[in-house]
Amino acid sequence: MRGVTHDDAPLLADLMPWSVAPPRLGRGWPAGPDAASLKARWDALVKAEGPDREALFEPSRSRTLHTAVGQLPGRADSGTEKLVRASGPCPEPVRVLYAPFDEQWLIPDQRLIDAARPELWRVADERQVFLTETPEAVLVTSLLPLLRPGRVRPLFRRPGGLEPNLAPGLLEHLGSRLGSVPAPLDVLAWITATVRPDLTVPLTGDADAWQRGLEHGHRLVWLMRRDGERPKLPGGRRPYVRAPLPSRPVALRYDRDEEALLLDEGRISPVPPEAWDYEVGGVRVLEQWFAARVTAPEPGTLAAIRPATWPQAWTSELLELITVLALLAELRPLTETPVPDPVTAAELRAAGVFPVPAAARRPASVLGGPEEGPEGQLALL
Repeated sequence: MRGVTHDDAPLLADLMPWSVAPPRLGRGWPAGPDAASLKARWDALVKAEGPDREALFEPSRSRTLHTAVGQLPGRADSGTEKLVRASGPCPEPVRVLYAPFDEQWLIPDQRLIDAARPELWRVADERQVFLTETPEAVLVTSLLPLLRPGRVRPLFRRPGGLEPNLAPGLLEHLGSRLGSVPAPLDVLAWITATVRPDLTVPLTGDADAWQRGLEHGHRLVWLMRRDGERPKLPGGRRPYVRAPLPSRPVALRYDRDEEALLLDEGRISPVPPEAWDYEVGGVRVLEQWFAARVTAPEPGTLAAIRPATWPQAWTSELLELITVLALLAELRPLTETPVPDPVTAAELRAAGVFPVPAAARRPASVLGGPEEGPEGQLALL
């Protein structure tokens, strides 16, 4: 059970009122650590016929080969004919956040996904930032997040970075207390730096404390989003492959004395203990990331179509992940010290910011053009 605080800090659910449950795949094979395997899985599916295609698809209550669904918003390369008749090339896989700090690929086709959450896809663009709840804190990503079970809170309610998903009037009220109106990304950075395990967010009207929190929060957001300039460990240290990784490693262990990550006989160092020990929800991130790439799937399934050997791209991703986790370990959220000059939930109620209007908890109407519905018909939204 999450802890309870008594200082009247606002709830994250009130500060960022619109939230969506994360997409639910319903089957594992449409996602994976490399895009080429996903295309090969699709090809195997559409080449199969009759009962073989049905078995490969792995039908659920929500999706079968005969389910009629519309096109995912913004994905013109995905079809809408029933999968029992589908043919042609695979829709181009897209990068997603599959697990904490684990960027993988997904076939963006609503026919393959039990609950795709089209409202998230409509606002997913280069300006969007998603905040996702985890059992301990929050994660921030520029990618569509698939993490379960927490809610997903987009920073913007409309494409193009328009209409921030913040309580109406919050930015203006904070501006009156701080001396200048913060940008939406500033509020997200503050939330990332200060959110507590019970998902309350202590706000401050102290401009100096706000600025310190922003510096901390923007660093956290930058490391989690991992776009742009590559992060580096302080002092010029960076992890290297010291002994070649095997073609298909099966075991991962850590040598704390040598600060080395061992993939069978392969060796990567230096790996700071903080990176190895980094956990989300009680699970070591590096162990979960490695298991997603080496755990053998059931033979004969589409998930069994995977790289024959360990790709070089995975090694590069692992080296960067080690660096990111080591740096994040130094930047844990600022949850220990009470903030000066707090902006309480009672103050926000008195200012008319709370309670949040019901409309702010629902998705905005963002349909900018026709969307293709089942069997090629136009969807009416």
